[in-house]
Amino acid sequence: MPKKKQAKWLKWLGLSVFIVSLFTNIYQFINYKFTDNSILVLEVIDGDTILLDGKVKLRLRHIDAPEIDNCKGQEAKQYLEDLVKGKKIIIQEKILDQRGRPLALVYLGNVLVNQKILEQGLARYHHDQTTQEDLLKNLGLRVKAEKIGIFSSECYQQDENLDNPDCVIKGNIDVNDKSLKRYFLPGCVQYNFAIVEKDKGEQWFCTEEEAKKAGYVKSKRCPE
Repeated sequence: MPKKKQAKWLKWLGLSVFIVSLFTNIYQFINYKFTDNSILVLEVIDGDTILLDGKVKLRLRHIDAPEIDNCKGQEAKQYLEDLVKGKKIIIQEKILDQRGRPLALVYLGNVLVNQKILEQGLARYHHDQTTQEDLLKNLGLRVKAEKIGIFSSECYQQDENLDNPDCVIKGNIDVNDKSLKRYFLPGCVQYNFAIVEKDKGEQWFCTEEEAKKAGYVKSKRCPE
């Protein structure tokens, strides 16, 4: 098959899979009996996603926990697991996101689980519109200011690579396009301001070759 036709075919295949997944999620979401009654949590997938009785995945609104392999990712999952796995929770203010994934505020009795994850510094605040928006936004700002969890020097590093001080190349991932990765050498215009946020999967590198192998490209604001 010619490369152009193959690329076009793969593009349409990917779009078809996304559409099927979207409508499947919508169907499950509509037909699942979300009520104010207690719902059993079967599993915890990561620090912001749970699996409910009925095999429905649910993400917690307002929070974005690290991927499992990133800094504090395992801790976030374990904390949420200890909190809700095998227990009955209450789902409120449920919606579907742009990718068709169910989102909600989750309560364990009178305890807002979304808030507990943020309090521990095990997730970033994510903008959303709920009755708890102001509470969670202010909490997210406080946790960051107090350098708790993912904002501690273990995950949030600007001046020094604590794991290997000899490796000084900073790798950053674009906020709006995660496929866009840049690295900064000492002497680059933005180097001193660049922060390696390891909970996002950002990294330090010892050599440019190492950075390039990981998919990073040198910032255009670095001297040649």
